[in-house]
Amino acid sequence: MSRKVAIVTGASRLNGIGAAICRALAAQGIDLFFTYWTAYDKTMDWGIQDDEPAQLREQLTRYGVQCACSEIDLSKPDSWSHVLDEASSQVGAPCILVNNACHSTSDNYQSLSAASLDAHYALNVRAPIMLSAEFARRFSQPGNGRIIHLTSGQSKGPMPGEIAYAATKGALDAFTITFAAEVAPLGITVNAVNPGPTDTGWMSKELVPFLLERSPMGRIGQPEDAARLVAFLASEEAGWITGQIIHSEGGFLR
Repeated sequence: MSRKVAIVTGASRLNGIGAAICRALAAQGIDLFFTYWTAYDKTMDWGIQDDEPAQLREQLTRYGVQCACSEIDLSKPDSWSHVLDEASSQVGAPCILVNNACHSTSDNYQSLSAASLDAHYALNVRAPIMLSAEFARRFSQPGNGRIIHLTSGQSKGPMPGEIAYAATKGALDAFTITFAAEVAPLGITVNAVNPGPTDTGWMSKELVPFLLERSPMGRIGQPEDAARLVAFLASEEAGWITGQIIHSEGGFLR
């Protein structure tokens, strides 16, 4: 039997959601191709060590799966074709696509610029849409295709100070619903996961108590929480679920 192959974008940091998703899929025996872009992470407060993607690849191979990775700037036009080409040549034709990579900076109405909006659009909208379209164009396996987006619950409430991020993630929600109907005849499901506030190293000491007050379950989300749901949506058992934006955030109160 041919093995399943998954593409996961944005798996740079070992404590990130993308890395947790890779581990959850590898635990199911799924071969992996993941992308990363350390130049972006190095501009963020949390930073990244240069060898983290290599460490992640080593972790994944311990599950007995094939794994390859590539540093790709998904904001560049035609990067989506490169991702599919590299995945297919190094691991095999993918049947699972997880669009996890994103761009996020703070923008209120006074600081918002066209450049910031364009940067968010390129990575949060254009890249996942074109990756999904190219994935569907090349998909030739009978049924069991999976596309899963990571979003942020824009339909549940406002995100002041995050105009560009909220607008582009909201666009991804809308795309999920329409594209699910578009590719259903191919046997591909399309869903989005909102993991809520997740501790991947970006939270300040001042923010944690604020989030805990709004977390009925008494804790903040962990990357593994999102990964378990993504792994389920990627499985055959989730074949009847499509066109959904699933809010897996422990009842977080906005």
